[in-house]
Amino acid sequence: MLIAAAVFASLAAALHVFIWYLESFAWTGRARAVFGTTPEDAEATKEMAFNQGFYNLFLALIALAGVVAAGVGAASVGVALMAAGTGSMLAAALLLAATSPDKRSAAVKQGAFPLVAVVLLLIAAL
Repeated sequence: MLIAAAVFASLAAALHVFIWYLESFAWTGRARAVFGTTPEDAEATKEMAFNQGFYNLFLALIALAGVVAAGVGAASVGVALMAAGTGSMLAAALLLAATSPDKRSAAVKQGAFPLVAVVLLLIAAL
C-alpha cells in the first residue's frame, strides 16, 4: 500500500507543480483559459496568483520529500510527509469546492490524486 500511496502522492505533486507553473508564470497567458480570467482580472491578480502558486509548489515538495524518504527506508518519516503534503492538498480542494461552487470541477481535479493518496496512506498505516 505504501508504494501505491507514493505513486498517488507523486501524481498529486506533479499536478501541483503544474498548477505552480500556471499560477506563478503563465497567469496572464496560458492560465487565463484554464482559470477563465479576463486579461484585466489576470493582470490585477498577478501578484496574488504568483504567491499562491508557490503554496502549491511547497505542498508538492513536501509530498515528494515523503516519497523520497519512504523510498530510502525512512517509512515513518515518508508517511508523515506524504500525509502532510497530500492532506493539505486535499483540504485546499475541499475548501475550494465549499466556497466556490463554480469551481467544483477544478476542485475535484485538484483533489482526486491527494484523496487517493491519503486513503492509501491510512490503509498502509493500519
